[in-house]
Amino acid sequence: MLKSLEKSAEIISLKGISKTFPNGTVALKDLSLDIRQGEFVSLLGPSGCGKSTALRIITDLETPSSGQVDWPLEGQANEEHEVGFVFQEPTLMPWATVFGNVFLPLRVKGVSKTAARERVMGALEMVGLTEFERSYPRELSGGMKMRVSIARALVTKPKVLLMDEPFAALDEITRFKLNNDLLRLWEMHGWKVVFVTHSVFESVYLSNRIVVMAARPGRIVNDMAIDAPYPRDENFRTSPEYATYCRNVSLALQDAMSIEDQL
Repeated sequence: MLKSLEKSAEIISLKGISKTFPNGTVALKDLSLDIRQGEFVSLLGPSGCGKSTALRIITDLETPSSGQVDWPLEGQANEEHEVGFVFQEPTLMPWATVFGNVFLPLRVKGVSKTAARERVMGALEMVGLTEFERSYPRELSGGMKMRVSIARALVTKPKVLLMDEPFAALDEITRFKLNNDLLRLWEMHGWKVVFVTHSVFESVYLSNRIVVMAARPGRIVNDMAIDAPYPRDENFRTSPEYATYCRNVSLALQDAMSIEDQL
């Protein structure tokens, strides 16, 4: 699957993206970024550097003040780009079952519950929750709620998966497990993944590319390849190679924060 990274023509291209909010905050300035088929890209940077804003612009939840986002097939609506979005909080409907929450994106598109059942159960199987289809969010752990949120993003069969710090509030053991599950699904389906995180360690473990951003204004200051092979497991997490990558990315993040401090 990773061979497709070499010369893939299927690119999401952010060209000269700037975003200034009505209160005058410059969230992004002249940000350009290409994301290729099969890449796992982490956006890493301090709070306020525009990581989440960039993600929301990709999926049309925010409109840039200038610049544009080009897709492989121009002129299509984002709905046809097959984008899945996972937020930091699971944002589940408390009155709906696990099945009902995952079914929601298809329901919005007018798909009947009967017609959607196979796809919903397939998404739940991918995240290991087929036995919980009738459970309610209040009956689930934090990690299980996040799995439901991921299943809801996957039920539309996206080609692009955007994730905004989805594991930040979870304990370390659950976070490690979901990191492994996410990599398994990514390798299986060959999505483009753009993953926002504050964690150097998480970004190195997951990504084959880390984009380091600085704030005020939000912009890219480093674009680093993580060339360690997949699949990755605890052997990689405890290896000297992983430690070296983490050290190098930490230094790049420190440089980004020092740029911000000098402004």
